[in-house]
Amino acid sequence: MAWYEKAIIYQIYPKSFNDSNGDGIGDLEGIRQQVPYLQALGINTVWLNPVFVSPQVDNGYDVANYYAIDPSMGTMADMTRLIADLHAAGIRVLLDFVLNHTSDQHPWFQDALQSRDSLYRDYYIFAGEKGQRPNNWGSFFGGSAWTVAPDASGQSYLHLFDDKMPDLNWRNPNLRYAMGDVAAFWLDKGIDGLRLDAFIHVAKADLGQDFPASDDQPVLAEPFIANLPAVKQWLRPLVSRIKSDYPETFLLGEAASADVAQAAAYTDPASGLLDSVISFRMFADDEQALDSRLPALYQPKPIAPLAFKQTQVQWQQGLGKTLPVLYWNNHDMARVATRYGHHDPTASKSLAMLMYLQRGTPLLYYGEELGLQNLDLPAAAYAADPSVAAFLDQAQAVGYSEAEALAMVNATHKFAARGPMPWDESVHHGFSQQTPWLQGQHPAATSVAQQTGAADSVLAFYRQLLQLKQTPLFTTGKERLLKSPAMVYLYSRTLKAQKALVAVNLGAAPVTLSVTGKQVILAAGDVKHSAHQLTLGAYAGAVVTK
Repeated sequence: MAWYEKAIIYQIYPKSFNDSNGDGIGDLEGIRQQVPYLQALGINTVWLNPVFVSPQVDNGYDVANYYAIDPSMGTMADMTRLIADLHAAGIRVLLDFVLNHTSDQHPWFQDALQSRDSLYRDYYIFAGEKGQRPNNWGSFFGGSAWTVAPDASGQSYLHLFDDKMPDLNWRNPNLRYAMGDVAAFWLDKGIDGLRLDAFIHVAKADLGQDFPASDDQPVLAEPFIANLPAVKQWLRPLVSRIKSDYPETFLLGEAASADVAQAAAYTDPASGLLDSVISFRMFADDEQALDSRLPALYQPKPIAPLAFKQTQVQWQQGLGKTLPVLYWNNHDMARVATRYGHHDPTASKSLAMLMYLQRGTPLLYYGEELGLQNLDLPAAAYAADPSVAAFLDQAQAVGYSEAEALAMVNATHKFAARGPMPWDESVHHGFSQQTPWLQGQHPAATSVAQQTGAADSVLAFYRQLLQLKQTPLFTTGKERLLKSPAMVYLYSRTLKAQKALVAVNLGAAPVTLSVTGKQVILAAGDVKHSAHQLTLGAYAGAVVTK
């Protein structure tokens, strides 16, 4: 069994984890200082969001130098010390590897702008003439996916994300080899794996083909820019090179829009591709109560229990031998304590129990072990997203107050999920001696210092949960989702003669289940158990051994 089949991953957003030098920005030395905390939590793998040199247009995903650490994060010596200390604590290291694009400040792109004959011109995707858009494709960040190049060529360059993040041209074999060199550089430094960011977008359809639309506005042409056959064709040699030279490397792909069948194809052991993928299609929201006058994006939505069960069981059954990635949140979505957790510590515990004791690889987002919620950002500008101001205008136009509209954004926006880690009760919660880079209030935040030593804290529960997850029953045991009332998530884990039931109440009303079991070995909230009956209070959960 490969080491990553027993991985428990903890995602760290470096800017927000711990600031060691007092500039308000988290850094590598700050992470290193908290290695004992990570070890005590019970995780065995850390995933770091990008730490490379970057203008920070997209918080590090706009890479200007893959071979150097951004000064705000520290130095290469800091990275070397961090890797060594994590390894000494029994914790592996994954780095975010941005494959689809670079910063427009990257030397490759800067050279490409010097001449249409530049060796690096074909490292990017230039098309069109005389400043005309080659097609009607839209950017994930809004507007056209094409920007006229700031040179005399009249051509435009493609950017699926921000216009300062030009897409790389993976058709070019020299570019593909250069990206393999980047991977080798970091694996030589001792990292244990790579999280392949946005890899599903490296192949594009015919640039001359518009996506059918009802008007002349740019349109998000997802079928033309995601999960095309060439993704596998171009990725396979890179994976082969990595696995040949560094056979124990864990390759975790971000396949945001992939369905179960696509994820299975990317991770089929016979395919020579990835070990596991993260898809954003793991959840199901109830949209019945949405205000039809407003975009759904920034309206809070509760979980849709039946659809959620159906989605989860499809991923469990559809991936075959590949382990699904089990997660509730990450840097691109609102925190689970805000989305589904009802701001309730019991719900935070039970949701963790539901997700992470399933068959699969747990992926925790820093601070969720505290029940951390989204920040309350004080104004639209703090979200650094033009769509937020537009939503506030729309909401106020149909009768919402500015405060009501901003509360909706704070409950749903990804930026509000990137708040500083609260370590103690001092100024700025012990994250920094200076004002943090992202300002806002943690609603009812309780710090690591407050929760450490408190037997009923969310932190204490996570530590118990992760110990249980590392037992053979919850690592390799078979999972089966069982029939249950609408608001209950109920499944079994079985390994030879061992069997356990995991039961979680997703609602506020108590529920009684007819189950047989010897004892409750882990509980959250109000739980009553007898030989043939289990009663769960509001948002409560329990693990019952048979």
